[in-house]
Formats: sequence, structure tokens, C-alpha cells
Amino acid sequence: MSASGVGEEATAAAPVLEPYDEQSAQKQRGRPFEPGQSGNPNGRPKGARNKVTRAIEALIDGQGEAIAAKAVEKALQGDSPMQRALLSTLVPPRRERTVEFELPKIESAADARKALSAVIAACAARELSPREASEIMGLIKTYVGTIEVAELAARVDALENERARRAIK
Repeated sequence: MSASGVGEEATAAAPVLEPYDEQSAQKQRGRPFEPGQSGNPNGRPKGARNKVTRAIEALIDGQGEAIAAKAVEKALQGDSPMQRALLSTLVPPRRERTVEFELPKIESAADARKALSAVIAACAARELSPREASEIMGLIKTYVGTIEVAELAARVDALENERARRAIK
């Protein structure tokens, strides 16, 4: 075979490129709808369920009592995941409670010591749980940090004003 014959075969086996098509250039990619518009402007109807949910409801329909009895039976036999599942549906999640106790007024970083002592005393007297005491101490720490930053800013301003006053004289 000659070298020219090999080149002819390669050309014949090469893919044929389609000519430029204006319709393919106009085809929009990404977001085909204008903002606020869609293929279904009304959206999914309220209360509509998907096929899997409807199929499961059809299987369970009329057998809720038997399923609940079986779940309770398994929980009573010691099935801990079932116990957790049943308890999570029966017992509502615990909400945070507000606490009331005497807390001294905090006007400076020095006042924080008294406030922290009051929190510890309330925890020792079982007016606060250790977790609540810890959270209140965190609030006090944040508040004292804010006071310290404000005090430092005031001191820096005073020093800058004094420096500017000396520079003018």
C-alpha cells in the first residue's frame, strides 16, 4: 500500500462534521424561563402527594392499629431504635425555659466577678442547671468583652484628643 492510500482511508473514516445550524445556536441553555415564569406557572397543587407516598398509604390503610401494636410490642421487647422512635413521637422536644434569679448590675468589667459569683450560687442552690449557668456565664463574658472594648475605645479617643491638643499648642 502506498502512503497516499493510507491518507485516503483515514479521510474516509473521519467523522463528518455537520454544517453550522442556526437553530442549534439559538437553543437556550441553563434557564429556559424568564424569572417568575415556568413551564407550570401554577406550580404543584397544595396537598399533592408523590406516587411513593400514595402507594405506601394504600398499603398501610386500615392497618394502622396492627402496625402500632407491633411497634409497641417490639419496643417492650427491648428494641431500642423502636423505643426511641416511639418516645420521639410521644414526648415533645424539650424547650428552653427562661430562668429568673438575682444578678447584680454589670456596669464595668470589675462588676463581672459579683455576677459570676451570683450565677455559681444559683447553680449550687439548684435554681439553675449547670448548663444554664454555663450559658449565662457565656453571656456575661460576652457582655464584659463589649464593655472592655468600649472602655478601650474611649481611652484611645482621649489619648488621641490629648495628642491633637498638644500638637496645636
